[in-house]
Amino acid sequence: MTESYLYAAARTPFGKFSGALADVRPDDLAAAAVKGVLAKAPELDPAEIGDVVWGNANGAGEDNRNVGRMAVLLAGLPTSVPATTVNRLCGSSLDAAIIGSRAIETGDADIVLTGGVESMTRAPWVMPKPGRAFPAGNVTAVSTTLGWRLVNERMPKEWTISLGEANEQLADRFSISRERQDEFAARSHLLADAAWNEGFYDDQVIPVVVDRKGTEFTRDEGIRPGSSAEKLAGLKPSFRPDGAITAGNASPLSDGASAVLLGSGEAADRIGSAPLARVAGRGVFALDPQEFGFAPVEAANRALRRAGISWADVTAVELNEAFAVQSLACVDAWGIDPDIVNTKGGAIALGHPLGASGGRILATLARRLEVSGERWGVAAICIGVGQALAVVLENVTGGTR
Repeated sequence: MTESYLYAAARTPFGKFSGALADVRPDDLAAAAVKGVLAKAPELDPAEIGDVVWGNANGAGEDNRNVGRMAVLLAGLPTSVPATTVNRLCGSSLDAAIIGSRAIETGDADIVLTGGVESMTRAPWVMPKPGRAFPAGNVTAVSTTLGWRLVNERMPKEWTISLGEANEQLADRFSISRERQDEFAARSHLLADAAWNEGFYDDQVIPVVVDRKGTEFTRDEGIRPGSSAEKLAGLKPSFRPDGAITAGNASPLSDGASAVLLGSGEAADRIGSAPLARVAGRGVFALDPQEFGFAPVEAANRALRRAGISWADVTAVELNEAFAVQSLACVDAWGIDPDIVNTKGGAIALGHPLGASGGRILATLARRLEVSGERWGVAAICIGVGQALAVVLENVTGGTR
């Protein structure tokens, strides 16, 4: 089989819930990411794209009807460019990249554009259809922003607890203190702010016009430069009266889109640039739904085995910070140096628009390896209902060490 490579990546800034991107439709956010990544491959004829694989966790509102295809059309690509939308909840855009890389390796496509989008602000309320016409009782509208909705009564109760309660149980299981969680969260904000100030994200994030006046949104909205563990310690627990998880040490509801351009080695001439990284290994894993935060441990281990390397070879890790506690549990289980994890900030600070986060961590990992000259990195993400995905990247920009 041929090998698959990451050539370019771009994303929108991530906005807060009801924040700067609140008036931008998710299909328009997706189109912006598509145009942003293709701007980095100006020699590429878009008609050469063999497929577009797009991630989205909701699909209940303006992102319905195959938002990947909508993004292709709204971005002005030829109508001959096909597209599909995949849903693996928080892992959707990393799943899209995994699917795209497999298509390249099997020869089904030479160039695949992948990515994902989520507008958690604009996620609609939904109602089940009545079993008969003109019901006499009231019907409750259910928010589709996050978590379980319209739960099947056959599901065991322990599986359908809130995401927050699931991670409180994880904190109990591994004795991860509130103090450690707050310290991890503060670190995320400080590193994200430093990365932006140093220009690390300048080449990755494309501005988004947010109103008719042409106002541009240019920087991730959730970063708190002055964050500290001491300040975060003053926040009230969100899920238990005596719990450890707060709004400060968990990822926020967010809006945004990301895109990643993949191709074979032979596609370099058509794309017009050399690749940044090789997709060297992939891993997927699942366990009990309430234990989803710990699932990246085995997903990453499997990806490493398939890449033929071990944790001793890895110098960069991008782990999506759904909650500080689950990130700490994973890092502890891997036994790796915490200082190689999310050195440019993570989802607690940058935001976590569900369908876009996988593409974001993969792009950040590739950029970190390019800048550092180091060889091996891992991108991993936990997924609601007990799943996780991971990808191993190998730096191919030269000077790897």
